[in-house]
Amino acid sequence: MNRVSIIGAGAWGTALALTAFRAGLSVNLWSRSLDKVETINQRHENVYHLPGIILNPLIQATTDPSDTIDADLVILAPPAQCLRSICEIFRPIWPSSTPLVIASKGIEDHSTLLMSEVVREYFPHNPILILSGPSFANDVAKNLPTALVLAAETLAVTQTISSFLSSAHFRLYASDDIMGVQIGGACKNIIAIACGIVEGLALGDNARAALVTRGLAEVSRLGCGMGAQLETFLGLSGAGDMILTSLSSQSRNHAFGLALGRGAPLAELLSNKKTLVEGVYTVSGTVFLAKKNHIDMPLTFAIYDLLNGRETLDHLISQLLARSLKIERT
Repeated sequence: MNRVSIIGAGAWGTALALTAFRAGLSVNLWSRSLDKVETINQRHENVYHLPGIILNPLIQATTDPSDTIDADLVILAPPAQCLRSICEIFRPIWPSSTPLVIASKGIEDHSTLLMSEVVREYFPHNPILILSGPSFANDVAKNLPTALVLAAETLAVTQTISSFLSSAHFRLYASDDIMGVQIGGACKNIIAIACGIVEGLALGDNARAALVTRGLAEVSRLGCGMGAQLETFLGLSGAGDMILTSLSSQSRNHAFGLALGRGAPLAELLSNKKTLVEGVYTVSGTVFLAKKNHIDMPLTFAIYDLLNGRETLDHLISQLLARSLKIERT
């Protein structure tokens, strides 16, 4: 494996391009935006998403899908809600033997499909892998130590590709739980919004710790109800990703919840198109999957009701605290 194409020149795609280059691979970075591509190629910097991070001149950007046809590996890193349109562009381009690594986290809004299910509609024969875990693009781009999970249907596939993508400060653990890795990566964004709300309301560290713990419990219930392995939610793509996203000021989902808790109007926050908050798009699909599989997810349901204007924040908190006492089991 020598050539890697990264699809999506946002912060995460650019950080992954740097990571693949550090692993000794030849890298190109695809974007729809000609302006972004020209800036990367001329200034060797993604000034729109990772300002101040210098890219090696050998990392070239392109708007031409055919420039990715010879890739030994493709990493898909667009926003989750854009993944389908990306697949439509590249369906005629990539051979069926090319492994596709999905680095986008989320559930498609209208179809409620997982990212692997969206990609599989367009690429029925390609090996599909999922990259997930606790990772902020800026830290990865700065070459700070990061550990993630790479999942495939068989461990042999993910172990092979992990060996090519791993480097001194970028460690990949293998998994064969595609379902669990995706559910953990998508649903933690919802709990991160809730944690931001708790902080914005100044409800204290005790409440925040309880929310993360119970949030992880309900996400693992959903995952296991859909065939995932419980152990996955105790690892990097479960507890690790949820802790990072829920408790860090770098998290866009946490920042969104924080603003809500401090009294920012919901309509104003939702109308801000500059920052994509994936948890807002993921929550409706998660609620659908939970009800379909008869899974109780009180925190997720509460955030859904809040974002859809069905309940006020004060009333939802009162409802959650008034729930009947239970034995703690996942």
